[in-house]
Amino acid sequence: MNWSIDFAPLIPEPWLWAAAVVAALLCALLIARRSRGALFRALALAAVIAALANPTLRQEDRERLANIALVVTDESTSQSIDKRPEQTAAIRAELEKKLGAIPDLEVKYVTGARPSDTGSRGTNLFADLNVALGDIPPDRIAGVILVTDGQVHDVPKKTQALGFDAPVHTLLTGRPDEFDRRIEIVKAPRYGLVGQTRDIELRAIETGRQSKPGDLVVLKVRRDGKPDEIRSVEVGRSVTIAMDFPHAGTNILEAEIETAPGELTPVNNKAVIAAEGVRENLRVLLVSGEPHAGERTWRNLLKSDASVDLVHFTILRPPEKQDGTPINQLSLIAFPTRELFSDKIKDFDLIIFDRYEHRGILQMSYYDNIARYVENSGGALLIAAGDDYAGATTLYRTPLAPVLPGRPTGRVFEEPFKASITTDGAKHPVTRGLPGAGVDGKPPTWGRWFRQAEVKSDQGTTVMAGAQDSPLLLLEKRGKGRVALLTSDHAWLWARGFEGGGPHSDLLRRLSHWLMKEPDLEEERLIASAKGLKITIERHSMGDAVAPSRLTAADGTVTEIKLEPAGPGIWRGTADVKLPGLYKAASDGPDGPLTAVVHAGTEDPREMNDVTATDKALQPLTAQTGGGVFWTGANATANDPASAPASVDVPRISMLATAKVFSGSGWMALKDREAYLTRGVKIFPLFTGLLALAALLALLTLAWWREGR
Repeated sequence: MNWSIDFAPLIPEPWLWAAAVVAALLCALLIARRSRGALFRALALAAVIAALANPTLRQEDRERLANIALVVTDESTSQSIDKRPEQTAAIRAELEKKLGAIPDLEVKYVTGARPSDTGSRGTNLFADLNVALGDIPPDRIAGVILVTDGQVHDVPKKTQALGFDAPVHTLLTGRPDEFDRRIEIVKAPRYGLVGQTRDIELRAIETGRQSKPGDLVVLKVRRDGKPDEIRSVEVGRSVTIAMDFPHAGTNILEAEIETAPGELTPVNNKAVIAAEGVRENLRVLLVSGEPHAGERTWRNLLKSDASVDLVHFTILRPPEKQDGTPINQLSLIAFPTRELFSDKIKDFDLIIFDRYEHRGILQMSYYDNIARYVENSGGALLIAAGDDYAGATTLYRTPLAPVLPGRPTGRVFEEPFKASITTDGAKHPVTRGLPGAGVDGKPPTWGRWFRQAEVKSDQGTTVMAGAQDSPLLLLEKRGKGRVALLTSDHAWLWARGFEGGGPHSDLLRRLSHWLMKEPDLEEERLIASAKGLKITIERHSMGDAVAPSRLTAADGTVTEIKLEPAGPGIWRGTADVKLPGLYKAASDGPDGPLTAVVHAGTEDPREMNDVTATDKALQPLTAQTGGGVFWTGANATANDPASAPASVDVPRISMLATAKVFSGSGWMALKDREAYLTRGVKIFPLFTGLLALAALLALLTLAWWREGR
């Protein structure tokens, strides 16, 4: 039960106060004039004012509400290093024990700053605290206890931003004397032109101890397929390293500083810079032996690619044509054979011969130049042939023969057929997954072709077959370069939509880009991707089986991942990792090791920028609320990092109702809010009705009686 006196004035409150002032002045005047009965008149006026004020006695049936304390546990990345997970668990166990012994106290445990792909960067404990406060009445909050390493990035500057009036305490994990060394990337490129270099700027930083001027640390730099480069760098001073871009696609550079004795964690001692190597516009030389229906298909395809600069020549007048037309009357442009196939041949990334026959236009030495351009200079050659490849003037009867993957038999198939994907073609990235190829033994759905030169495949890989299962598309890596042979000139039927057409654009574009060494079209490839803390390794290969992949974490831990078949030429495996950060996948390929880099978890450089425990970030806020900051594991020192916090030092906890300071040496307190819920109310009038009238009449009578004497 709770008793109180309330007032419900019978007249507006300003009028009541005005009446009280007038009554007080009249009483003062009567007393000043020493009037008889002044005291009784004053009492009568007071009775009138009291009657107008209408006092009531209020009886409330109250139910006490429990105080609510919130314990916010920091689960950010920095809380997962060293012995902090065990220390956090021990602190929570102690809090459960001590808070559970306090009567009328409800405890809510909140997980804060957990890494996620959609969350903001850094440790944002107060953002998660605000979410938890959404359904809690502010007048029941007894206090907040933060369990963290002190590296919090959203600490409010004013207590008003908290939305409650209660102390905030901090229980720190870690040690006050921690030391850490890390590598910081100051500037890094995101891309670079193939064959050129870009500068990377980085520096070694130490926190937790004062570095001496001139202190040196060992820096290891690893590049794709090259031995480690070892340098000595000064702590705190930026150094510049050149990053090479030897090939298109992802180029990787690793930088690692040595681990110091007693260092908190080696995870942030390594940085991996992955930048895309991009080519300048690819230059393609297309030579058509004669005008024909498929010529425009090649031209339109290559011209539509913004990354390709096309140079196209069509032989309109072969040398053997003798019709008596004077040379000075011809409007044709002379074919610049010497300039193209001798002086500037290395300027081209791909040479295409489209229905081209050897008719004496090119000298034999030029064919030899092309062969050496493929084998020694890493160039690409595509022969898009038809019946011309089977005749006496075939390109196979030139010095190009050693680099060509198919030998003509002299036979030409003049019959309808549907191109089909071979067993190797189902694995190869050029033809794998072509729309309409047919699955589960079903025939392809694309249109038919009607002409094909028969060849024997002495080398290379047959990825498509045509009439009578004769090789239709052959691919080969020759020396440093690549060669492709298409033995039919009817690809244009797909482009025209004949019998429904076919994936001519996909096929020819993939073919040309594979020849120009597009990284995404490599037969042997390792791909790493991550979703949260789950890493997926995908291996592409032309083999029948692949070896397990190795996954290396930033701290040097190596995990072997078994890869399972996931489709023709594709193997896949997954791994759940515990710590966010950069991981390096490696696998053995037929031409050397394959590597891929992936970042697991949220890519949050701010979180790992400084991982040493600190009391400075939260000290101002806790002081404003009357709370305190306490080190809970000070018994574990940097000289003995293996000393696990088997027991933690959690302060004594009590409840205070009206104090302004809620912490001290070895103790902290929560605020008793004395909140309650009113179950029922009874009201008893004190000065109304006959009682008030009788009192007023009695006092007036006494006043008249006193004045009449």
